[in-house]
Amino acid sequence: MAQASLQTDELYQGVLKRSTDMPETGSKTERARVSLLSRLMSHKGGRLGLIIVLAYVAVALAAPVLAPYPPGAVNLVRRLAPPAIGTGNLLGTDQLGRDILSRIMHGARVSMLVGLATVLISAALGVGLGMIAGYYGGLLDRALARFTELLLAFPYLIFVIGAMSVMGPGFWNLVWALSFKGWVEFYRLSRALVMSEKNREYVEAARVLGRSDGVICVREILPNIVSSIMVLGTLRMGNMIVMESSLSFLGLGIPPRMPAWGSMINDGRRYMLTSPWVATLPGLALALLVLGINLLGEGLRDVLDPKMMEG
Repeated sequence: MAQASLQTDELYQGVLKRSTDMPETGSKTERARVSLLSRLMSHKGGRLGLIIVLAYVAVALAAPVLAPYPPGAVNLVRRLAPPAIGTGNLLGTDQLGRDILSRIMHGARVSMLVGLATVLISAALGVGLGMIAGYYGGLLDRALARFTELLLAFPYLIFVIGAMSVMGPGFWNLVWALSFKGWVEFYRLSRALVMSEKNREYVEAARVLGRSDGVICVREILPNIVSSIMVLGTLRMGNMIVMESSLSFLGLGIPPRMPAWGSMINDGRRYMLTSPWVATLPGLALALLVLGINLLGEGLRDVLDPKMMEG
């Protein structure tokens, strides 16, 4: 008993020393952020992915200003015009004479918003449930484990097609359909990480200081697992964008009145032999964005690897 009391006192004093050293901690946090950015920029794939993603973000944000025409403007006189410089349609037009460049720019906004909204909702739900289940265990953990196993039994695309068939096309319907199963991966990851972290020394120290379970989870455990969640979210965003385009291609995703890369590819597939640019250019835009996101995710994964962070 005396030895246990001595160990507790030492742990308590160590936590107090760490808590009273806030300026140094803040400085270390700032240096860690700068180090993370410098490591990412020194990673060839991560740097290229970051540049591609930032370029797409800039184009998506400035689409109303940069796009030469409204995305839905019809000009039947110039239908299926080929790409050409100096004609007003740099990337050509589709079967209704709509400017493909303008539609690709506005389509980037739709795809990136769907991917971002889906990942944020999935991460919030999955991480929240995963932290609760991993920290407390018990009946809730077993019930969620069985429920996630049931969801994993269905292929993702088939599951979302069935959900969209019931709810109908729409931006938010698509986001909720993708999120309904997208949270499972975040749940499984966060649950496993919390189970490995909850018995570590810094968590025990927080308990000794009398902190509540909620404070321990949010302020102690979450900062130590957020890097892994961030990497997963980055990688899953590319997958969500592909899913959105697949559903839009099938007519179950974004409504026709909104420009979406998947529906543009579907509209242009019947003209592949005579006007291949109608379908190939949106497809290339989609492929480049997903490539950039995957490169960024892999770069973050390599940079945030504990073995690479040593030193």
